[in-house]
Amino acid sequence: MDTSNTLSIPKTEKERIVIVGAGFGGLEIAKCLKNSAYQVILIDKNNFHQFQPLFYQVAMAALEPSSIIFPLRRVFREKQDVHVRIATVESVDPTQQILHTSFGYLPYDHLVLAMGATSNFFGNKKMEQLGIPMKSVSEAINVRNTLLEDFEHALAVGTYEGRQPWLDIVIVGGGATGVELAGSLAEMKKTVFRKDYPELDTSEMDIYLVEGGDRLLSGMTEFSSKHTLAYLKGLGVRVKLNTLVKDYDGETVFLSDESTLQSHKLIWAAGIKGSIIPGIPKENIVRGDRIKVDTVNKVAGCKNMYAIGDIAYMETEHYPKGHPQVAQPAIQQGRHLAQNFKRRAKGQSFTGFVYRDKGSMATVGRRKAVVELGKLKIKGWIASSMWLVVHLFSLYGIRNRFVVLMNWLTIYFTYDHYLRLNIRPFIKSRNSEVEVDS
Repeated sequence: MDTSNTLSIPKTEKERIVIVGAGFGGLEIAKCLKNSAYQVILIDKNNFHQFQPLFYQVAMAALEPSSIIFPLRRVFREKQDVHVRIATVESVDPTQQILHTSFGYLPYDHLVLAMGATSNFFGNKKMEQLGIPMKSVSEAINVRNTLLEDFEHALAVGTYEGRQPWLDIVIVGGGATGVELAGSLAEMKKTVFRKDYPELDTSEMDIYLVEGGDRLLSGMTEFSSKHTLAYLKGLGVRVKLNTLVKDYDGETVFLSDESTLQSHKLIWAAGIKGSIIPGIPKENIVRGDRIKVDTVNKVAGCKNMYAIGDIAYMETEHYPKGHPQVAQPAIQQGRHLAQNFKRRAKGQSFTGFVYRDKGSMATVGRRKAVVELGKLKIKGWIASSMWLVVHLFSLYGIRNRFVVLMNWLTIYFTYDHYLRLNIRPFIKSRNSEVEVDS
C-alpha cells in the first residue's frame, strides 16, 4: 500500500496509541495517558469536547453552545506526547494497523475506538430526512433555530388550523433527553413564550411526548417513571405511551394507534446506534451497531484494537446485554484501559473491567427531578439540586462552570431565557465568489 500520504505526526521511539473520538471515553483515556510511556494521538472531527447531557438546554435557549464545549487543544496544552488531529476517520485496516483519515494514512501500534453513538432512526429514511435529531451541539442549535422560526411563521398565519402545525411540537422517545426536552418546553410555554409572543395564544401550543414502551425512563425504576409521568402531565405535556411513530411527511405524524398529529417539528430522541467505521470485521459487530469486546475492551481477532464507551459491547454477569450507553461506562472504561496500558509498559498483564454504577438521574423542570443511587430513590427539589450539582461539576473548565451557574441562577430568579437567538451559519466558498447564507 502506498503510504506516502501519511498524516503528519512527530516521530518518536514510543509506541503510538491512536484514539478515535473525543467523547467522554476517548477524552478520559487520552488525559490519563498524558506524560506516559506512549505517544497518544487523539482524532475527532470537531476540535472540541461536547457535554451531551446539556444539549437540550442549548436547544431550549438556556445555555450558550460555548458553555458546554471545551477546546481539545486546551486540554492538552504543553503536553508534548499527546497530539490532537481534527479529521474524519474513513476506515481502518486491522491487518496492516493503518487508519485512513481525510488527511491521510496513520499507522498505529494500538488503536482505541471511542466514536460514541448517533441517532438511530431504525431504517426509516423518511424520518431520518424530516425528523430533527439532537446528538450534537450543532443539532441542538438547529432545534433552537427551528423552534424560533416556527413561532415567527405562526405569527403570520391568521387561522387556528393554519397555526397549529407551526406551534405544536412532537418529541419521540421517552428517555432522559425526551423527558427533559418536554419538561423544559412546557415551562417555557408558560413563562417565556407568552411574553415574547403576546399576539399568540400560547394555550394553542401542544407538546406531545411519544414513547413506544409502557413507561418513561425505561432505564430507571418504576418509581422514577411514575413520578416523571406525573410531573410532565402536571406541566401540560401530552404523553402517549405504547405508541410508535409509523410515518411523517413534514407536517403530519402518523401513529401506531391510527391517530395523527399536526406538526412541522418532530424532534427525534428515540434511540441511538454506535458509529461504526468501515474495516471492522463483520463478525465483531453485534446487533449491527456495537463492537464486541472482551473484559479488557479488546476487539477479538484484531491485533492491538480496543473499543470503549457506547460502541463497546461487553457481556458480563451483571450486564449480559452490554453496559448502558451513557457517560459513566465510557469514562470508567477509558480510565481502566489507560491503567492497563500503563501496566503493560511495566511488563504487567491487563486486568478485567468492572463497571461501578454511580446511579441515574433526570430532570423534568423547576424543582422536578428524579435520582436513583442504588436503593436510594429521590424526587422533587432535593433530586433537582443533586442533578444541578452533578452536571455543573462534570463540565470541563472553570469558565464553563461559572457561565452555566450564572445562566441557571438568572433563569431561576427571572423565569426567562436570554439566549433566544436564531443564528444561522454563514458559508462562503473558497473556490468561487458565491456566498450562501444558509
